[in-house]
Amino acid sequence: MSKFRAAITGIGGYVPECILDNEELSHMVDTSDEWIMQRVGIKERRILKEKGKATSDMGLMAVNDMLEKTNTKPEEIDLLICATITADMPYPATANLISYKAGLTNAFSYDIAAACSGFLFALETARRFVESGTYKKVIVIGADMMSTITDYTDRKTCPLFGDGAGAVLLESTTEDVGIIDSILGVDGEGFKYLHCKAGGSLKPPSHETIEAKEHFVYQEGQAVFKIAVSKMADISVDIMRRNNLKPENLSWLVPHQANLRIIEATARRMGIENDQVMINIQKYGNTTAATIPLCLWDYEKKLKKGDNLILTAFGAGYTWGAIYLKWAYNGK
Repeated sequence: MSKFRAAITGIGGYVPECILDNEELSHMVDTSDEWIMQRVGIKERRILKEKGKATSDMGLMAVNDMLEKTNTKPEEIDLLICATITADMPYPATANLISYKAGLTNAFSYDIAAACSGFLFALETARRFVESGTYKKVIVIGADMMSTITDYTDRKTCPLFGDGAGAVLLESTTEDVGIIDSILGVDGEGFKYLHCKAGGSLKPPSHETIEAKEHFVYQEGQAVFKIAVSKMADISVDIMRRNNLKPENLSWLVPHQANLRIIEATARRMGIENDQVMINIQKYGNTTAATIPLCLWDYEKKLKKGDNLILTAFGAGYTWGAIYLKWAYNGK
């Protein structure tokens, strides 16, 4: 085992002020509050509407929130990793822009694109930098402006997504807290069921791709739902077994907030109660890479040092993962 563990020592978050609720959405497409709540459990979602603002601006707000709460100076940060699939632009990395805007003059930074599993992939990467002793203070961000790639004429997908960002500070510790174990996986064959058809090198932007609405989320809902339930539940049970965790010893499940039915099925498979599950899908929707850190941000006051947490997600790629950690501080 490494001499050091990487522990989350602070969290910040940001969601835009504008609320798009189911009532307003029902005037945009053929849907209803009852239909959306029954199928996914989302009541409202936040949308970034400020002109000239993008994913990096939400990431900046989350970072500043975290720095202020932890009394950390920007120049103390060694590395910043941003998980996103809605980068401000193809290059430079959104992480570079956040670092610049936040004044992280001594940090290098880069993006990770793993869709809804992105925060877990970034957290596991950052963990290794900290455990090795290479860096002392690392920021991990999950941020997505999903409203920019959502087709608000598609009743199947437009109720699902929202905008937001969450950031955590990762530091080394010799205490019995921090990240203990992780399981990550991918299956590239799953791309056919969940992807964005155009905008990359395979199909560059053109009048034709825009007219065909190929720059929006494409999802085959039933196929994705079925595999998501299986993967999130199985991997969460696997990490419990690997670490001899019993349901009664688990303080919190922190699941990706894509669909309430997927979350409930995962909890049942793990044998845990509803009050052991972090849920905020009803007010934010699916913010992709931001859902897990936004859950931690929402529930921070309830967290206690030594709490056992399992973070789990499933996303496009297909990608999936689970991380087991002990919380490092009492929530404030």
